[in-house]
Amino acid sequence: QVQLVESGGGLVRPGGSLRLSCTASGFTLDYYNIGWFRQAPGKEREGVAYIGSNGLIWFSSSVKARGTISRDNAKNMVYLEIDSLRPEDTAVYYCAASGSQLDVSYWDIPSLYDDWGQGTEVTVSS
Repeated sequence: QVQLVESGGGLVRPGGSLRLSCTASGFTLDYYNIGWFRQAPGKEREGVAYIGSNGLIWFSSSVKARGTISRDNAKNMVYLEIDSLRPEDTAVYYCAASGSQLDVSYWDIPSLYDDWGQGTEVTVSS
């Protein structure tokens, strides 16, 4: 059974950092493109970061200068770290996997991903 589980969310003060983890089971992450998305209350789900099976990396403009995405294929995990957190980073963060060939131009379109985790909540507040 294909499953993605996010972890690492919580309450963080503005200016702090957070490292989110996405653990895959039931499939080998090596061959999948992984996207991180987030959804704030009352807003649409938006792409945050992407790491392709070939190692290609993209970030949304909102986190580009503050984010790091990496994958550990041996552990079947993908990580997202965001520094200098802002209140507007508050959202539920999801990781998603796409096993299809993905045009990186469309990496931030949720419907192109096949499998999703349940999300981990991040709150940035003083």
